[in-house]
Amino acid sequence: MILSILDTDLYKFSTSNAYFHLYPLAEGTFKFNDRAKEVYDKAFLADLKAEFAKLGELRLTEEEFEYVTTKVRYINHNYWEWLRGFRFEADKIEASLDAEGHLQIEVTDYLYKVTLYEVPILAIVAELRNRYKGIKADTAKALAILDAKLEIANEHQLLFSEFGTRRRFSSDLHDAIVNELKIKCPKYCAGTSNVFFAMKYNMTPVGTFPHEWMMFHSGVFGYKRANYLGLEDWIKVYDGALGTALIDTFTTRSFLHTLTMKQAKLLDGFRQDSGDEKEIGEMIIARLKEFGIDPRTKVIVFSNALTFPKYKEVADYFRGRVKVSAGIGTNITCDPGIEGYKAANIVMKLSRCRMSYKDPWEKVIKISDDLGKHMGDDKEFDIASYELHLA
Repeated sequence: MILSILDTDLYKFSTSNAYFHLYPLAEGTFKFNDRAKEVYDKAFLADLKAEFAKLGELRLTEEEFEYVTTKVRYINHNYWEWLRGFRFEADKIEASLDAEGHLQIEVTDYLYKVTLYEVPILAIVAELRNRYKGIKADTAKALAILDAKLEIANEHQLLFSEFGTRRRFSSDLHDAIVNELKIKCPKYCAGTSNVFFAMKYNMTPVGTFPHEWMMFHSGVFGYKRANYLGLEDWIKVYDGALGTALIDTFTTRSFLHTLTMKQAKLLDGFRQDSGDEKEIGEMIIARLKEFGIDPRTKVIVFSNALTFPKYKEVADYFRGRVKVSAGIGTNITCDPGIEGYKAANIVMKLSRCRMSYKDPWEKVIKISDDLGKHMGDDKEFDIASYELHLA
């Protein structure tokens, strides 16, 4: 189900590299959450563990090493040297079913290692779930559906990237879809977050950092300056590269409050992953204008469960005021041409962290601009809400 050690999102490597160089002793736990609360049995769990065991067979090949060291040069060469020796360890993946049959998964390790487990685990769960439900993709129909969506992108010049690895229907369908994007939408599909498919189809690998980066900073430095320090550390590692900031870990309003002029000038843009697109976009534009920055020099990447018609509406709304792009995942890779199909609604987020083994564990949370995307401990929500002055 996982085709390569590169069969994951680019931002897993960029974030792993940042931990590797700035916080090599930091540790963390990633915890799985099924928002739909689906029920599984022991046979599913056994097959799931067998798939996790296969992850240990993956390694960075010489061809892949040559690719990443020449095409992903903003990530340090010595990081890719380390990745050559990295192996997933299935015994670190704690998987079980609770009394109601809901899937429970946790992984704990050094953060530069454990962050790499997230996307493969989610992709495996999503694909195995579909197999257990007896759902088979109609590839021809799925590509026809995709082509209709791409007609909208081509006709209205909608720039977007493919972000669908973590909840894809299957690796086979994902492969066919990325190939179709390459053929049918070469002008407006800016790339894919999946590094393996970017290499296979000579596309641009895209991505910057995930929510966990700011969550980690809140755990070890506190909520009040987590966004600020997280950006400062990112800039320290990448010196202006990978300059699209994910803004909604503790609400967009909180992020924009601590954003400095230096950071705003250095960033290429902002990724909106929750909340109302128009409202969030207006907030970003207003903040840029406060700094005397022309919003038309920046890009907003919208990635909150977008469809192409919805993206067109958003792009039309902001046209001429700010540059617009999109990251589209589930709507591309989880539309298998089956009427009534619902994709897995699963995530895996950092749940706790510490600077080193000498330090106590700190719980971390995510306070989204969408209520349904909040994650974490209730007490921590109270603390963060107080410190960040959130309603």
